[in-house]
Amino acid sequence: MRSLVSRALALSAALCLGGCATPSQTAPAPAPEAPKPQAEPQAQAPVQPQAPTTVPAVPLQQPAPMQVIVQANPANPIVSFRLVFHSGSVDDPKGKEGLTSLTADILSEGGTQSLTSAQLLEALFPMAAELSASADKEFTVFSGRVHKDFLPRFLDIFTDVLLKPRLSPQEFERLRTRALSDVRNGLRSENDELLGKVALDALLFEGHPYAHFVGGTEKGLESITLEDVKAHAARVFTQDRLVIGLAGPVDDALQKTVVSRLSALPATGAPRVELPPVPATGGRAIVVQKPALSTAVSMGYVTSLRRGDPDFFPVALALSYLGEHRQSSGVLFNELREKRGLNYGDYSYAEHFIEQPGTTYNRTNVARTQQDITLWIRPVVPGNAMFATRGTLHFLDRLVQQGIPQDKFELSRGFLLGYTRLWEQTDQRRLGYAIDSLFYGTPGFLEQYRAALAKMTPESVHAAVRRQLRPEALNFAFVAQDAQELAKLLEEQPPSPISYASPKQPALLDEDKAIISRPLPIRPDAIQVVPAQSFMEK
Repeated sequence: MRSLVSRALALSAALCLGGCATPSQTAPAPAPEAPKPQAEPQAQAPVQPQAPTTVPAVPLQQPAPMQVIVQANPANPIVSFRLVFHSGSVDDPKGKEGLTSLTADILSEGGTQSLTSAQLLEALFPMAAELSASADKEFTVFSGRVHKDFLPRFLDIFTDVLLKPRLSPQEFERLRTRALSDVRNGLRSENDELLGKVALDALLFEGHPYAHFVGGTEKGLESITLEDVKAHAARVFTQDRLVIGLAGPVDDALQKTVVSRLSALPATGAPRVELPPVPATGGRAIVVQKPALSTAVSMGYVTSLRRGDPDFFPVALALSYLGEHRQSSGVLFNELREKRGLNYGDYSYAEHFIEQPGTTYNRTNVARTQQDITLWIRPVVPGNAMFATRGTLHFLDRLVQQGIPQDKFELSRGFLLGYTRLWEQTDQRRLGYAIDSLFYGTPGFLEQYRAALAKMTPESVHAAVRRQLRPEALNFAFVAQDAQELAKLLEEQPPSPISYASPKQPALLDEDKAIISRPLPIRPDAIQVVPAQSFMEK
C-alpha cells in the first residue's frame, strides 16, 4: 500500500490508459514383455495450454467497396437502410479523441444543406421515420427506417446527411458541448456501469487505439474544430470502407439509386489504422474513485478468440451458462444474487458486449479485431465487493475445472437454440448480423451457431473452455467511493467474511468458507487508483 498514493498521482496525469497451444498428447504406455498383451494407454488429466504472451491483431476481412447486402421482403412495407463504415474511434487522430463519434453525430443530427437540424426533425416526424448514427472502436453505423409510401422523401434526407451535410458552426458547438457533457457528467458522474467498462478497456488496451472512450476525452473534444470534422468525414466515411444494407420491399431500382447516390462519397480516404498486438498481461487492477453508494466490478482479458474460431461457439455456450446478459438462469446470477442477495446482476461474455437500447441483446456492427472476455458484477454494497469478486472467480474456476453438468448443459443448449432466434427478429438486426459476417468470414452466423449447438456435448464444451478460459489472466476495474481502502484490500487480500439477514443452507455456508479467503489474481504492484474527475481527461 506504500506505493498507492504515488501511483494515483502519476495516473491522474495520464488517465487514458491507454493462439493457444494444442494440449500435448500422452504417449501410450510401453507394452509389457511378450507374450503378454499390450497395455492400454493411461488416462491423463487435460493439459492446460500454455498462456499466450500477446494477442496479435489478425485483420478482419475486407468486403468489396460499397458491397450491397439485400434482404428483400415485398410483403413488408417498411424499408430499412444500414450503412456500415469500417471506421471508428481507432481512426481518431492523437489529441483529437472523440472525432469519429462527434463527426457521425454532426452528420446525422446537424441538418443538411436544405434543412436545419430542427427542420430535419420536423421532416422525419410525420413520416414516423428513424435516422440515427452510432460509433464504436472500428465501425460506425448510419441507420434509417421508413414506410415505403415516404421512401422518395426519406431517401433524399438519408443520403443528404452524408453527401450534403449542413456543418453549421452552431450545430458543431451544440453537439461538441453535448459530447463533453457525456464525458464530464454522464461517464464520470452518472453511469458507474459504463465507467467500469471504459476503465477496463483502458486497462486492457493501454497504449492501444482501443484504449480511449469512443465518445472521446475531455482535452480531445476541446481541441476539435469544425474544420477537423469536415476533413475527417472525407477521410473515414468513404466508399472503400462502406457496406450497404437494405431490407424490406427492396427492388433493383432502389438498389441502383442508393449505390448511385453514395458513389458521390470519396472513393478512398485515410489509410487503415494498423492495430498493434496486445500484451496478454493479467493481474492488474484499476480503482476509479467517485462518490457512489455501491461498487461496480468489471473483469476480463484480451483474447484472440473471435467469431470464426472453432472454439467460439462452445465458449459462448459456457459463458451463457455462467451468466447470459440479464437472464436469470445463469450460475452467477443464481449464486450471487438469488442465493446470497449480493447485487442486481452478474453476467459473462464471450465477446465485447454493448447492449442494444431497449433489449437484452448485443448491438450488431461492433466487430473487433482483438476481442475480450469479460464478467460484470452490478452493483455491490461496498462491504461485499471483495466477497463478490472472489465468488465470481470461484464459480468461473469451477466451470473451467469441472465443466457443465449434463442436465444444465441441455438446459443451456435449449435456451440458446431459442434465444438466438430473438437476436434476428428485426430487419436492422438481420442486416447487422449479415454485415458482421462479411468482416468475420462467418456467413449465416446464427445458423452456424444453432448447427454447432446441436452437435455439442458437455465434453466438447469443457475441452474448449479449458483451452480458452483463463481466470489467472483476468484484469479488474472497480468504481468505488473509498478507492484507497479497496486498493489496500486488493493488495493485502485479507479474508472477506459475509453475513446474511436470513438463515442459509449449510452447504452454502460451507462454500462461502472456500470463497472468503480465495486469492485474487491481482499483483500488489499493479493496482492503480484514479479519480473519476480526471478520468479520460486526455
